[in-house]
Amino acid sequence: MGDAIRRLRQLSLRDLLWVLLPLLVVVVAGFWLASRFIQPAPPDTLVLSSGGEGGAYQRFAAAYKDVLSRYGIKVVENPSGGAVENLADLRDGKIRIDAAFYQGGISQPTEDDELVSLGGLYYEPLWVFYREDLARQGELDRLTQLKGKRIAVGGPATGTRHLALELLNANGIDQKNTKLLDTGGLALAQAFAAGSIDAAFVVGPTQSATVWTLLFTPGVKLMSLTHADAYARRFPNLSKVVLPQGAVSLERNLPARDITLVATMATLLVREDTHPALLDLLMQAATEVHGAAGVFHRPGEFPKAMAVDFPLSKEAERYYKSGKPFLQRYLPFWAATLVDRMVVMLIPVFALLFPLMKVAPGLYSWRVRSRIYRRYGELKFLESEVAETPEKHTRVEWLARLDAIEADVNRIPTPLAYADMLYTLRSHIDLVRAAVLRRTTEGAAASAA
Repeated sequence: MGDAIRRLRQLSLRDLLWVLLPLLVVVVAGFWLASRFIQPAPPDTLVLSSGGEGGAYQRFAAAYKDVLSRYGIKVVENPSGGAVENLADLRDGKIRIDAAFYQGGISQPTEDDELVSLGGLYYEPLWVFYREDLARQGELDRLTQLKGKRIAVGGPATGTRHLALELLNANGIDQKNTKLLDTGGLALAQAFAAGSIDAAFVVGPTQSATVWTLLFTPGVKLMSLTHADAYARRFPNLSKVVLPQGAVSLERNLPARDITLVATMATLLVREDTHPALLDLLMQAATEVHGAAGVFHRPGEFPKAMAVDFPLSKEAERYYKSGKPFLQRYLPFWAATLVDRMVVMLIPVFALLFPLMKVAPGLYSWRVRSRIYRRYGELKFLESEVAETPEKHTRVEWLARLDAIEADVNRIPTPLAYADMLYTLRSHIDLVRAAVLRRTTEGAAASAA
């Protein structure tokens, strides 16, 4: 400690400031420049667009809300008419939505879209329910058998309606030959009970309140689609899935046999400018909410890295490869985010700081030495002038100029570490003074002769 203090005393504070202040300005400029390219702190609120009443989207939105609340993020649910409305709201930059549930197969990206997917979350089967008394002989297994009936296809903004119309049109069924109704959600059970509909299309997992209610509604049966393979080939967004016998209820043996369905893929759509930290949390929530085993998938199968209509988010792609961010494995979310942002900002600062610290001692030494070297230049110039033309000035004038240089040297602020150079300069001044006395004496003698 004492050695460090002594070394500091040997330095010039003025020269240190002259060297360090410009370097500090460079470091601050680097810090500011880095701050221009770093993401701001993540918001503490996330707006999640779900779906209609009784749908799985609302159920999953509540589960996401519970998971993200543990990280200090408040999830504001935005109920909607369904996946179609969710997509329209996301595309509308004036509406504040960070993420929205989406049913695959509804749309394709456009040039103006800035939307990305977080991967496949779960299968969304198409359930076709019909009144039991429609099947006079056996069971219904083809959509063509619904021609001329009253079919509930869901609301205008729902993904159910989009898929239902797509399949019905493929079977030659439309509004001209069949009555298509906008009924959907939990109201379907009441419509079946009242006899106002003959069949209903519902898209959603078994956890959907609407699906679960209709599975247990007396007088309502579930259609097993004979053409499931054909639908999956014709519509790339569809997959064939099988609901095993007894999968809904072993006690009641529901369903009584294997049921073949087609399913689309559900995902979360986000805007590309959504904060990366929020995307990481959404991926962690998706793993917790959708990672368990289900009727149509094994444990750990979802979420999966796949682009559902829209490109897969880069953050989601990184999560599927590496899992939870490194810092979040050991630190709370807020601390990991803070450290991550600081590291990004400090990297360019340290990249500047280390080379500057190597340059700083050389700059300091050059500044101190330059003052002494400048006086050496004046002394050398005077010595050469005396040697060449001693008669140019009188001895008094030569000595006066030399005394001025010496007085200037005595006023040089020189740190102790460079005092030896100062004393050497003074001894050289004495040598030049002796040369002046000798040369001017010789000049005076020659003039007298």
